[in-house]
Amino acid sequence: MLQRVGETVDPKDAVVKIKDACFPAPFASELEYNSPVHGNWNIVHTGMLVPEAIQIYVCADNCMRGVVLTAAEMNAADRFSFVIVEEQHVLNGNLEDITIEGVTDVLNKRGDHPKAVLLFTVCLHHFVGSNLTYIYDELERRFPDICFIRCYMDPIMQKHGLTPDQKLRKAMYDPLPECEADEKTVSVFGSDFLLDESSDIKRLLRRYGYTVRELPACETWQDLLDMSKGRLFLDIYPAGKYGMETQARRLHRAHLYLPGSFDYEEIEQQLKQLTDALGLPEVSREALDVERAACEEVLAKAKALIRDMPIMLDYLYHPRPLGLAKLLLTHGFNVKAVYLDGISPEEKAAFDWLQEHAPELELIATIQVKMRVLPRGGKEEVLAIGQKAAYFSRSRHFVNLVQGEGLYGFDGIRRTAELMMEAYREEKDTEKLVVQKGWGCECCL
Repeated sequence: MLQRVGETVDPKDAVVKIKDACFPAPFASELEYNSPVHGNWNIVHTGMLVPEAIQIYVCADNCMRGVVLTAAEMNAADRFSFVIVEEQHVLNGNLEDITIEGVTDVLNKRGDHPKAVLLFTVCLHHFVGSNLTYIYDELERRFPDICFIRCYMDPIMQKHGLTPDQKLRKAMYDPLPECEADEKTVSVFGSDFLLDESSDIKRLLRRYGYTVRELPACETWQDLLDMSKGRLFLDIYPAGKYGMETQARRLHRAHLYLPGSFDYEEIEQQLKQLTDALGLPEVSREALDVERAACEEVLAKAKALIRDMPIMLDYLYHPRPLGLAKLLLTHGFNVKAVYLDGISPEEKAAFDWLQEHAPELELIATIQVKMRVLPRGGKEEVLAIGQKAAYFSRSRHFVNLVQGEGLYGFDGIRRTAELMMEAYREEKDTEKLVVQKGWGCECCL
């Protein structure tokens, strides 16, 4: 293997102390490096959550490689098809016809009609001004028994407006029909993972006899359609907020955005929002104190075990990495760095607190080009929370979880501390684990 010799790379622009960092963009938006950490879900993984549906992508073959491999790696190639767009199709100006006839050919050759087709148009359709309304109208005329879901693989929009991920998390729920609400049902939107059964939300709703509907639990197309029965729509994952709010307005449902948090006061406020929205008794001060005490107990246990071992964490573990850093620092943990590329507006308070109380905390980019050549790891073993933190720090003691998984509330804090203790006690084969795409998906790697 070739190794760089005789040169030291200056970490400037890729590493900054939080006291010197700018909010919400601590690093310049420039040429990007893509590390081999692939545990986060992409649009193929997320789209596969729709039961009894297939995905069809219409794009050039160079762009097709990644999505085809994703479907194959998760053993779902039978639910994935594609239409290759060539240069002549763009030059001749008939991309609408190519899309329609290509999709028609795919469906006729399958021999079966799925309940739904997630049809992904791409950047080319935008560049040439394709009439997407005409495309979908014609396909719906030809296949009236299939629900065509309007999806987009247009990474040109990644930095401006809604991302492909946000648009998909809205489109998947577009088929939900208008119906009468079930007074004892709550529907949770937007996440790739089921809420843990022990999560604060699940425990509270179960206590009052509510049914909780979530897309990852849907086994049939009808299960998905039944999500519209929720009297209240919830979202806990930032990328799902737009979709949940859009569907709530369309279906005339009350809705709440309750993002996962590591702050006791915020968690308590969110529980109050939930009980108020459902007309339930407010969680008592005594019960909340019990929850806090249980968190304090497990955090103290984790601190006694981990002691002063350096801790690195990243945004891939949870959408609130700075909030987690604050929680750990206030409980005596030796947090050294947070790997992230931008800071959510939801973390402004945590950012301000860390600037004042932990000014030497390092923020380290994950996509800045210097991360390709900067040294990974050091002489001292660290405990990493998240795959990117583990990869860049060369830690074999790491918490292997992405996108917040089913964590929520006080229970999420306790589970995080428990996972940290597990990571401290047990080594993992980091470089083998982090290359697997879509943590939590069925995968043949």
